[in-house]
Amino acid sequence: MKAELVYRNKVVTEDRMTELVIWELPDKTPDRPHGIKYRLYHGDKNGRCIVRYDNESGKGDHKPIGDKETRYQFASVEQLIKDFISDITRLTNKEEEKDE
Repeated sequence: MKAELVYRNKVVTEDRMTELVIWELPDKTPDRPHGIKYRLYHGDKNGRCIVRYDNESGKGDHKPIGDKETRYQFASVEQLIKDFISDITRLTNKEEEKDE
């Protein structure tokens, strides 16, 4: 059995791109004990990553934000999406304040 796509969404605007891709794995692994594989990305028009959540093999659940990478505590797919959107909102507001 292959990984099954659970959710995919990509939104491209004039100045931003956001993509969410989530799969359910056939088996749990040490790096993905919840059985979910994901990559969530939000970046600007110049290709600069603003926030990313992923759990690539060998690294487990983590979220690079800017130049800093922190662990991410996966609870559920729904919480993952909420946390990602929350970080996008917070970081976008921070950037807009900086530009003013």
